[in-house]
This record gives sequence, structure tokens and C-alpha cells, in this order.
Amino acid sequence: MSGLGCKLLLVLLAFTGTGLAIPSANAAEERNTLTRPGDGRYRASHHPDRIVLLPGADAAREVAINWRTEARVENTIVQWTRALDTPGLHLSASTTTGQSKLLKTRNGIARHHSVRLADLIPDTLYAYRVGGGDTWSEWIQFRTAAAEFRPFSFLYFGDAQNSVRSHFSRVIRGGFRDAPGISLILHAGDLVNQGNGNHDDEWGEWFEAGGFLHGMIATLPVAGNHEYVSRKDSTGTSRRVLGPHWSRQFTPPRNGPAGFEDTVFFTHHSGVLFVVLDSMRALEEPDAAEIQARWLDELLTRDQSRWVIVSHHHPVYSVALGRDNPRLRERWQPIYERHGVDLVLQGHDHAYGRGKNLAEGKTVVKDLTTPVYVVSVAGPKQYIAADTAREGLQRIGEDVQLYQVVKIEADRLHYESRTAAGRIYDAFDIEYRGN
Repeated sequence: MSGLGCKLLLVLLAFTGTGLAIPSANAAEERNTLTRPGDGRYRASHHPDRIVLLPGADAAREVAINWRTEARVENTIVQWTRALDTPGLHLSASTTTGQSKLLKTRNGIARHHSVRLADLIPDTLYAYRVGGGDTWSEWIQFRTAAAEFRPFSFLYFGDAQNSVRSHFSRVIRGGFRDAPGISLILHAGDLVNQGNGNHDDEWGEWFEAGGFLHGMIATLPVAGNHEYVSRKDSTGTSRRVLGPHWSRQFTPPRNGPAGFEDTVFFTHHSGVLFVVLDSMRALEEPDAAEIQARWLDELLTRDQSRWVIVSHHHPVYSVALGRDNPRLRERWQPIYERHGVDLVLQGHDHAYGRGKNLAEGKTVVKDLTTPVYVVSVAGPKQYIAADTAREGLQRIGEDVQLYQVVKIEADRLHYESRTAAGRIYDAFDIEYRGN
């Protein structure tokens, strides 16, 4: 069982420096991409691009590397070595091959590559480069996680989704500016909008917004509803399926329940357990919530991690007006509370909320315990908070783009939410007091 112990939530501050407002009409009218359809900015070439690093099940010893080239580049090759002071990295590099898949979009046919590196040394700086057509990417460095607990920090973002290059760029770069030593970046769904069929340009903007960060800091991607697209099955019935970019761009640990391998998984990072669930399927398919619940219950029963962090897209406690997900409270919340999950990081509602609905008669901060439920938004689409959220949650935010820095120590988890301009918006500590 994960480390329940005794955990105390201390709310440090909750600034109201950003006013509550209805989104402006001008923001709603902005084009979703800076790139005009058909201009070819994001066509694949023989130069590797869209390089992204993902952790394996054991982030101390395993990673996956994904990238894209034009279709003619058939070899999927990574050269990698322990990082050295000398520029002669290629002299000591090992070569690992992988698999590739083609994808046809409005930008033409591209080849998406994936390589897994295993048997790495914990807490070690590595350098790698990925192959293109008679060329390579730059050498990129990353550090493996520690084999046992070691303090580290990570970034968490809510929905980027709309006008990603225009508006999300400053948010992800601001997070890196304020926390340059981060070990992970968690995206809680709706990374893009998938609007107007222009999917590949949207993904091009997402990768450009984060730039080199995607290849050097491990990414934890969570699938949201906008990562799903409508397709007709053999009977002509329209159903939602995972968009074709997702499994080609992201190769997570395939350790989730059968049939959910692309979107449900866990990773151990420096003694902390991270779990990613698929709330879209949980809400859309009759048995998907229960299948994931059983898998999660079994995982947390045998896991011994002191800190446990879960992420999925749809909130357990909704913030936005007109939204509610009772199935997640019925199926997943009891497991979180029984096993002592510390943080549940979510998106979807295009607003900010922190806390949870309390039992009747318990309204003061000292009555709060873990898990702490957080909903955040990183992009420009903003929704109005519901009255039920204002009454039941401890912090509400509207019309504000945010990034979150989470610092984990042996006996303390420190959380900060900052605005796109860098101001602290919300902060709390979770203290571990043992048994």
C-alpha cells in the first residue's frame, strides 16, 4: 500500500491579484493557429523535429524518445552516451534502433519514430541525438531519475488547447524560467484543440511552444477529450477514438490495463509514483471507469511510494458552470482516499480550482486532508466558475493563465500556482507526519 502516514495540508497563500472576469470577445475571435492552413510551415523534412522524451515505468532506468521526419527517412536510430565534457560524444555512443509509423495529414505524409532506451544508470546525465535523412538532430541531454527517493520538482499544466503558439508559449517558458531544474513536465490533457481538421498544424505549434524542453525533460502526457476525434465504425455509428497523432508522438510505459496502453500508465520517478488515467473513456464507455478503478486499486495496494500523484483530464470536482462528473467521484475518489493519494491534477474546465467539497459542517482549512484536487488552465480559453464550485472549493480562479511548480521533499510537498506573468496565485504544503 502507498505511504498513507499522516499528512497535513497547510494553505500558504491565495492571492487575488488577478481579477475575475468574463473572457473578452476579442480573445474568442482569435484564429486558433498562427499558421494559415496550407502554408506548409509544419511539413516534415529530412531534418528530425518534434523530439519528445517520455519516462519508462522505472524513470531511473528507462526512457522513450519520439520524433518525426519525412516519410522517406526509413531508419529509426538513436545514438546515446553518458554525457561527457568532450565534444566527441559520437566516439563513445551506442546505437539503438526502434519502430516507426506513417501518418498522412494536410501537411503530407510524415514518419513518426520511437526508440526505447533501457538498462540506464540512475541519476545519470545522458546525451542523445536522433537520426534524420543523412543528418542528425542536435545532441540533447537528460538526467535519469534517482533509484530511491530524492527531492525533485516538476511542472504541471492544464489545457493549452487553443492558440497554442500564440498564448501557451509564454506559459511553458515561464514555468521553465522559474523552475529550471525540473525533472518532469505533466500536461493534464487537451494539449491541442483538434479543430477544423487542422490537427497537424496544431501539434506543430504545441511542439514549437515548448521547443527544446520536450526533448530534454521527460513529458507525462494525459489524454483529454480534444485528443479524441469522431470516427464512424462499420455500422456507420459515430464514436470517439484517440486521434492518430497521440500514439505516434507519445510512447508511454505500456503498463496500464489491457486496451488502455496508450493513455493509462504509471511511472516511478525518484521514489514518487505518478499515475495517468483516461477520464475521457471513463465518461464515454460503460465499463472504462471500472476497469481503470480495479487496475488503480491493485496498483496502489502493492505500491510502497510515500508520495502518490494522479492525473486525468476531467475533474472529480468541477469548477466550470454546467459541468459535473459524478462517475469519477463514484468510481475513483474512494480509491484515492483509501490509498492516501496526495495530489489529483486535472484540466478541462478552463478555470482554476483547488480543494474538495467538504462534509457538512466542515468548512475551515484545518479540516482539509489529502488528496488535494486541483484544476488548472494554461491556454487562453477561459470559462466562468459555477456557484457550487465557489461554495465547495477553497480557491477559485477565472480569466487567468497558469502554470504550477511542485517541489517534492522527503517530508513535504510544496505546490505553487503562478500566473503567466509570474505572480504567485495559490500555494500550499502537504506535510508528511509519519504514522
